[in-house]
Amino acid sequence: MSRPVTLFTGQWADLPLETLVKKAKSFGYDGLELACWGDHFDPFQAATSDKYIKDKWALLLDNGLDSFAVSNHLTGQAICDPIDERHKEILDPRVWGDGDPEGVRQRAAEQTKTVARAARKFFDARPGRTDAEKAKPVTVNGFTGSSIWGSLYAFPPTSQEYWEKGFQDFAKRFIPILDVFESVNANFGLEAHPTEIAFDLASAERAVAAVKGHKRFGFNFDPSHFAYQGVDYVKFIRVLASRIFHVHIKDVWWGKGDGSAGVFGGHTSFGDPRRFWEFRSPGRGGVDFESIIVALNDINYDGPLSIEWEDGRMDREFGAAEAAAFTKKLDFKKAPAAAFDAAFARKD
Repeated sequence: MSRPVTLFTGQWADLPLETLVKKAKSFGYDGLELACWGDHFDPFQAATSDKYIKDKWALLLDNGLDSFAVSNHLTGQAICDPIDERHKEILDPRVWGDGDPEGVRQRAAEQTKTVARAARKFFDARPGRTDAEKAKPVTVNGFTGSSIWGSLYAFPPTSQEYWEKGFQDFAKRFIPILDVFESVNANFGLEAHPTEIAFDLASAERAVAAVKGHKRFGFNFDPSHFAYQGVDYVKFIRVLASRIFHVHIKDVWWGKGDGSAGVFGGHTSFGDPRRFWEFRSPGRGGVDFESIIVALNDINYDGPLSIEWEDGRMDREFGAAEAAAFTKKLDFKKAPAAAFDAAFARKD
């Protein structure tokens, strides 16, 4: 059967989940990737309250929706980042605390551990879940932040030793988190992305090496963050096949604008017509989704295709419905074991 098409709720956290489930079903989605903000998924309640989990599943299933992953992007950003006033706007007050940077980083790490435990408990409690399904890893997607993103452009002259300190800082902070993921049979899917420790294939491979190949560290593949950089996003799938834990369907266009702003954005906001690149609704940018589906079939990826809908030029409800239809039409089953021309072979 085709992969489920889900909607990532992060960009919809202004809506109560009770409202969003009805909209998502009407848009044509099979389920939701629940964000750990708004009222969509509270990891503290999920980790401690059976009633909270029961009510959450009832809301989803009664509206004909399922769930296959939760998102911890906002909290994860604070684990390795230099902390400033922008983080206060995205963090749970329990994580921000008094704003002391190292305290914020440590609390963000502890909350991420809580998310792993909460996700395990949540997915195991889904009505009708079999023992075989409970034996499989659950998925938590998110960010890591990075202590070295600010040195992306190598001036003042930046040595490999300097960058290596950043990867070692990431390893120091994330290996204990990944060990908790291991203890509850959960996978962490980093959405490789500018501002994270991994933002292309080269840095993703280096991040894997930094955590000594920890089997719980992998990726939430999202081609929109690679295409405008010039990264081969299909190669990313093939090289890191065993670590593709989840997939985002999001488009981007590039080579646009009026030449005023380049790949780094020129400190312009999304929607500014001067921009060289911009996120687009699936099918309206330049990403080669056909090649992505072929590659996902080749690596036997059978998880959801989760639409992270971002397009500043389109009404989001129109766009979300269009994106669901586009993705369902796009997805196709892997070829059968027999070659397509096998019927031509003589049998005598």
